[in-house]
Amino acid sequence: MDLTTVNEMDSQKLLNLALRKGGDYADLYFEQSSFHEILLRDGEVNVAGTHNEGGLGIRVVKGQNTGYAFTESSLPSDREEAAKTASYIADGTVTVKTPVRIATLKLPDRYRILSPWEEVSPQEKMPFLYQLNDRIFSADKRVKKVTARLSDSTSRITFYNSLGVHCTDVRPLASLSVTCLMENNGQRETATASRSFRMGGEFLQPDLIEELAAEIIARTSFLFRARQPVGGEMPVVMAAGSSGILLHEAVGHAFEADFVRKNMSIFSDKMGKRICPKGITVIDDGTIPGNRGSLNVDDEGVPGQKTYMVTDGILTSFLHDRISARFFQVEPTGNGRRESFRHMPLPRMRTTYMENGTDPEKELIASVKKGLYVDSFSNGQVQIGAGDFTFYVKSGYLIENGKLTRPIKDTNIIGNGPQTLARITDVANNGIIDNGTWTCGKEQSCAVSCGMPSVLISSLTVGGHV
Repeated sequence: MDLTTVNEMDSQKLLNLALRKGGDYADLYFEQSSFHEILLRDGEVNVAGTHNEGGLGIRVVKGQNTGYAFTESSLPSDREEAAKTASYIADGTVTVKTPVRIATLKLPDRYRILSPWEEVSPQEKMPFLYQLNDRIFSADKRVKKVTARLSDSTSRITFYNSLGVHCTDVRPLASLSVTCLMENNGQRETATASRSFRMGGEFLQPDLIEELAAEIIARTSFLFRARQPVGGEMPVVMAAGSSGILLHEAVGHAFEADFVRKNMSIFSDKMGKRICPKGITVIDDGTIPGNRGSLNVDDEGVPGQKTYMVTDGILTSFLHDRISARFFQVEPTGNGRRESFRHMPLPRMRTTYMENGTDPEKELIASVKKGLYVDSFSNGQVQIGAGDFTFYVKSGYLIENGKLTRPIKDTNIIGNGPQTLARITDVANNGIIDNGTWTCGKEQSCAVSCGMPSVLISSLTVGGHV
């Protein structure tokens, strides 16, 4: 049964029940999702799983307070009870709301599904993982183990709110990740590579096998030659692509307006002020076709859009859901997101990246006498309030006299988000969106993406041996 099927009359009844105690605003989020996964390890596909879930989340806002209830039931009585539960955030007398005229949003199609995942059987997916496994083993005799995971999901959303907004969306998501273990003369090294897009079964292309196999072999092989660098303060060139995780973690979260509204962000009082040098523009974008972080519409019925957070070095926008937008008296930016119908929406990033500069990457490297070039990361930690961060660098190179020299691995870069922005002295013209399986874990899990061109940061602390 499709739990997202609901007519206008029933939705209006639920909204009236939700607002019966005098709430200022209410919305209904109907969701039906299916998830599939197969796992290959030790040369065999030996794990397969499927999961379906659905339900209704009802939110009521009264002033700065929010009431939320959800139900997995499709019974009208259970849904009505959930609406009544959410209504208690307000404490006014029972009122009768005049029905609002429902307007259905016309949305773009940023993730057209050519082959629905419901029509792709596990038997059709398994050969894809076997081909990837065989391709990796045949590429290098040092390969000892390959683990590959293919997952897909499809979520159907129906949304109504007390402002008269109605919309529907069908969101596909496909992900493939592979881990490779190599051994050479007793030394073992492991690396991971992944791809993820909002696509249907057309995701399963031979080119993807070749691309991931080549990447994982190169990444793992590199580590045999690499060594941990000497630590200290030094210039760092962050390579194009996955270095965008710095923007997401060290900067992007501090732009999310719930932190700003609660005065927890270091940027809370910086709107309209210069926070980094001219020429730097940072964007959070929900409009890139097929991108993991893109949305036709967010989880509050606000169409996906492109938000310029930093424009030519000036802070020009925070990332707003409806609650923070109302607080700051601005329009929401399409960043109200939730993990599922069981969760309230929060300001969350989508695809966060920096626009291109004008210089070739080689000029950034050539300007550094002694420093570090970093190109892949495995994890990091950030303090939202202070903006301090630590990222674990999986691989990179030393820069000596303007040239990339010795390969490096297993080090940390440590800094402060606002200070790091201010210390960017050059931006290259080679911007890349990294299409890996990035997931943001701010209270809930949401699919995101990130990217940037190569940038030169004049000084960061590099952990390593002495």
